Amino acid sequence: MDAHRLDRIALRAEELRAELAAGALAGEAYVRATRELAALEPVVEQITALRRAEADARAAAAALADPELKPLAEEELARLKGELPALELAIRRALLPRDEADERPAILEIRPAAGGDEAGLFAAQLFAAYQRYATLRGWRFEILEYDATELGGVKGAIAEIAGAGVFARLKFESGVHRVQRVPATESQGRIHTSTITVAVLPQAEDVDVHIDESDLRIDVYRASGAGGQHVNKTESAVRITHLPTGIVVAMQEEKSQHKNRAKAMKILRARLYEAQRASSHAARAADRRSQVGTGDRSERIRTYNFPQGRVTDHRIGLTLHQIERVMAGELDPIIDALLAEDEAAKLAAEA
Repeated sequence: MDAHRLDRIALRAEELRAELAAGALAGEAYVRATRELAALEPVVEQITALRRAEADARAAAAALADPELKPLAEEELARLKGELPALELAIRRALLPRDEADERPAILEIRPAAGGDEAGLFAAQLFAAYQRYATLRGWRFEILEYDATELGGVKGAIAEIAGAGVFARLKFESGVHRVQRVPATESQGRIHTSTITVAVLPQAEDVDVHIDESDLRIDVYRASGAGGQHVNKTESAVRITHLPTGIVVAMQEEKSQHKNRAKAMKILRARLYEAQRASSHAARAADRRSQVGTGDRSERIRTYNFPQGRVTDHRIGLTLHQIERVMAGELDPIIDALLAEDEAAKLAAEA
């Protein structure tokens, strides 16, 4: 491994600790420094462990010349022979390019695409599967919008998911999800194919995206659909248009116009942040072609075939005959495989 690079990392961590301890940083500079140090600390721990093991190996090699110490030295060298490669691999993994948004909460958006009522029904079921997954991992799942249909499906559903490593684990869920099954309304028993789109966006903080109020057009109107008599009497629904980008966010889930505006701004900020990330990181776009997916909503990523009881992720060729468990929120086998493939591609690129 590049010893000079490891030295620079350890030195940078020391510099950041000193700057933070001195209390000279504030605002955005403080946020950036704490984030950078948090990312470096695990790497520095691995570097320390590697250097300790290398020093032990040198000492054991020197002890081979002493007949009395030779048996113990040989035993120690054999142990370190297996330990050193593992430590080096751990450092290589720790030094892989990281998405700065990996540890952030996420905004999950699900909408029917092709397939009419059946697409809306599956959209509701997949949204519920993600909610169960969040519960299994101990994450907080807050529904921001749920536009239900009369048949029990959804026209669109949005949730905020918060917890450890949320975006890191969910970011590869973005794309087109296809379902193949016999709809409940199908009298001839024919299998239909429907699609829905899933978008997972990292939640943005105020320091990430500057939104000028003069760039916003805010319309208020009476909410429609289920929700009680208030929907016909008060202008609680909010539609925010970001004029420079044309991004539109509408929210009517809450009875309060103020709460709907706050939710809409949260979603707008996340969409602007993701657009900013995509446009400003040219290297990121190039890197993603060698990984498991681009996160593009137009990319078909997975098929849920109910008659055969299987789920197939097309990006990595993974097929599981566990559709009931997947729909019950047991998504880790798929997500773990996606993360492993992404890491393997990155390690190969760095070699």
